[in-house]
This record gives sequence, structure tokens and C-alpha cells, in this order.
Amino acid sequence: MQTLKEKIKEAGLKATPQRIAVYKAMKELGHASADMVGETLKEIYPSLTVATVYNVLESFVEAGIIVRRYSSNNKMYFDVNTYEHAHIYNMENDSYVDYNDPDLIKIVSDYLAAKHIDDFVIKNIDIQLIGKQVKNASKAG
Repeated sequence: MQTLKEKIKEAGLKATPQRIAVYKAMKELGHASADMVGETLKEIYPSLTVATVYNVLESFVEAGIIVRRYSSNNKMYFDVNTYEHAHIYNMENDSYVDYNDPDLIKIVSDYLAAKHIDDFVIKNIDIQLIGKQVKNASKAG
């Protein structure tokens, strides 16, 4: 709990109970929309609006504590994991799963570094694999 408060304070934000609760909900959910976080917190903070949750999430993005994600249907999600990684987006249920493949990130990074895109500096590489879950017949049984 203390490290969470310190993390929020180090980002230049006040560690209010609402901010702490929103961050805890994000840690639990991993990838979530403001609606999802609000739903998770509605019993603890019944007066907490989705707009307030969204504003807290945006303040976390600005502070570098979380990052934004956009689904293929343009819904905004937030990701508590700020390290370099790819994502698998399931378009059937609008969900994300982290896809940790350092080799893939390196291949894309090296490829783009060799391209020398004029008048552009790459700050981050965002790889998102979009698809749907398929049932594996060999696992059924």
C-alpha cells in the first residue's frame, strides 16, 4: 500500500483514496476501460462517476503510470503494464492479453531503425494482434 501511494506521489499526484482505488482496480483488471473500472469500484465508491474514473485514468496516463490502448472498434482501454510488450486483442469479447515476445519487438525495432523515417522519431512501438479465439479440437475431450 505504501509503495502504491509513493508511486502516485512520485508521479506528482496526490494519493487520494479514489486514485488508490482506481489504480488497484487497474492492477486487478490489467486492461480496462473507464466503465470497467467504475463497475469494479461501484460497491466501494457508489458516488464515483465514470467521468471521475476517466479523469483519474487520464491523469495516470499523463504521469506515465499507465498507458492508453485503443481497440479495433475504437473503444479506449488503459493498460497498467508500461513495459515494452505486444497485445493480443480478442475482437469477439473486446479483451486484451499481454503478449510478451521480446524477439518480435526487437525485429520490428531493428527494421524501423534501419529505415530512417524522415522527420520522425519513434518513441514507442505498439504491436497489437487482432483476432478471435478458436477452439482447438485436439484439446477437447
